[in-house]
Amino acid sequence: MAGNSIGQFFRVTTFGESHGLALGGIVDGVPPGISLSEKDLQHDLNRRRPGTSRYTTQRREPDQVQILSGVFDGLTTGTSIGLLIENTDQRSQDYNAIKDLYRPGHADYSYDQKYGRRDYRGGGRSSARETVVRVATGAIAKKYLAEQYGVKVRGFLAQMGDVYCKLKDWAQVEQNPFFCPDVNRLEELDALMRDLKKTGNSIGAKVTVVAENLPAGLGEPVFDRLDADLAHALMSINAVKGVEIGDGFSVITKRGSENRDEITPAGFQSNHAGGIFGGISSGQPVIAHLALKPTSSIMVPGRTVTIRNEAVEMVTHGRHDPCVGIRAVPIAEAMMAIVLMDHLLRQRAQCGNVIAAAPIW
Repeated sequence: MAGNSIGQFFRVTTFGESHGLALGGIVDGVPPGISLSEKDLQHDLNRRRPGTSRYTTQRREPDQVQILSGVFDGLTTGTSIGLLIENTDQRSQDYNAIKDLYRPGHADYSYDQKYGRRDYRGGGRSSARETVVRVATGAIAKKYLAEQYGVKVRGFLAQMGDVYCKLKDWAQVEQNPFFCPDVNRLEELDALMRDLKKTGNSIGAKVTVVAENLPAGLGEPVFDRLDADLAHALMSINAVKGVEIGDGFSVITKRGSENRDEITPAGFQSNHAGGIFGGISSGQPVIAHLALKPTSSIMVPGRTVTIRNEAVEMVTHGRHDPCVGIRAVPIAEAMMAIVLMDHLLRQRAQCGNVIAAAPIW
């Protein structure tokens, strides 16, 4: 009921706030005997970590993860894995001036309506700081998927504002601070970010995440469809306002003859469906796109009210990302990996002995 967990067989529960002592998680369902160390998790945490470039928030957190349980002699034991990541660079005083205000576009007002009180320091539980645990957990899932099934989960920045980034080179994604796969767009992205910094504004973004080598047959009718669970997981990421699977909303203008994925003896001839038919994976790459809103923490004055319903104008000071889509790339990868690992374990439990009658391409 509290909404802090995701998954059935591979189940993740997180806790912590932006300016609390630490963030952490409990991971249940990891099979025993899997090689696992803190180093395996740290790579993706470093990719998400704040303060690593001039384009992201300058809050500086080492994000060093501690594995508290569930691993012995370098191998998972099959019991709950406890994770802890301490907060070390909180500046709660930055938020004292707005503790009695509702920041427009933030969860301040809705949290007050739900709980009757809120942690105003950086948004508390609603802060994207919470996603650090998801990334650590997603690293466990990504390792399992790669080692046990050869599944690779990767994401990239597909669009920032009106700058479009086509998937030209996966290797380039890890070589620039934007996670951009097109080296020809880096100067435009830099110019856009410099303009945002100068004007104190922010911008939205689109992130694409892809899973390759995924087996066919994952997903369950009717409510636990693979695409439904992916949408649930990806939509739970802070600032995400839209999720598309495959061609997404572009199907609105297409004819059925254009959109269907035709099949020949050589296999599928296209992948408009994003690797999922009827909520079940087809064996093709699973492709999802996320639309992230521009952060509302900006220096441009905006109207709001106090907790006493007094009209005021405010700006948000402190350390914030001009585009949250940049650091959302490893978060999106993590959430997709969590869902895929959960469904693989569910498939193994119920249909592990099934021999498909259809061909496998």
